[in-house]
Amino acid sequence: MKRIVFIIVLLTLTVRLYSQELKLAPYTQYLVENPFVISPAYAGIDDMQRIRLTGVFQWIGMKDAPNTQTLSYDRRFSERSGAGIIIYNDKNGNTRQFGFQLSYAHHLTIDQSNDQYISFGLSYKFNHFKINTNDFVNDPYDLNTPTDPYVGTTDPISNHNFELSVLYRIERYYVSINASNILNKNVDEFFRTEPWKLRNYYLFTGYTFVSKSEEFEYEPSVYFKYFESDRRSMTDINFKARKITQDGYIWAGFSTRFVNDQSFKPVSISPLIGLTKQNFYVGYGFQWDVNEASVLNNAGTHLLTLGYNFDDNGPRRY
Repeated sequence: MKRIVFIIVLLTLTVRLYSQELKLAPYTQYLVENPFVISPAYAGIDDMQRIRLTGVFQWIGMKDAPNTQTLSYDRRFSERSGAGIIIYNDKNGNTRQFGFQLSYAHHLTIDQSNDQYISFGLSYKFNHFKINTNDFVNDPYDLNTPTDPYVGTTDPISNHNFELSVLYRIERYYVSINASNILNKNVDEFFRTEPWKLRNYYLFTGYTFVSKSEEFEYEPSVYFKYFESDRRSMTDINFKARKITQDGYIWAGFSTRFVNDQSFKPVSISPLIGLTKQNFYVGYGFQWDVNEASVLNNAGTHLLTLGYNFDDNGPRRY
């Protein structure tokens, strides 16, 4: 198994593919009990099989408003190995994206006495991008409609890339580090008008506090994103509270997103709620923009996640 992992990593670092940035905005999906969507190292993190269906809807009430659907599944298939898949469909006006991500994770126990573990994750990502020009008006003989001489047929583009991640856990503390889109983009040397370094770096860390009665849990966390192409960065500051029940738990929380080079002013605030009952899961989030673009998104962004945990031993948390 170690040999296979080494070969995969070697191919990841050496093979030159036609690559593109493949990372849809995670919004707050990772906070609705699904960190696998931001880190492949979470694939098969325990003996539970998880399936999650998520819909993200922006600019409610506007024509051709952006919306995204995501289906994820991950499981442990051996003592130390886990795998998962993410399939997504994204629509934004006349643009369409469809893609998938295949992930493998290797989990190692450092010290079982204090629940100390380390996990390594690798993902292959595929994206199919298309611009629908059929809805564009381009008739020079129709005087009642505008004409755009630059609109023509646009061929769809398929791209490939990879992501690497490391996850460290000790007792109730966790930290994961990701390098996404590790292959550079192939661009024409004479027409280099777009970034060719697509690597993004992510850090997700948090700690879970447990009450003396063990009935409540409190989890502050931070999600940091750095984009190598333009050196900008963003930070999510999050907080969640859980109440343990006989057959699951209920939780509520919030997330505040900041653009770090804008005097650390918040750009969005997201209240979140969720419920696990037996093996069923439901989570909802609302993202309220508080920056200049908020006038275009008065209805905010809605996120709904439905899930099921395949586990003979009942629901568990990670």
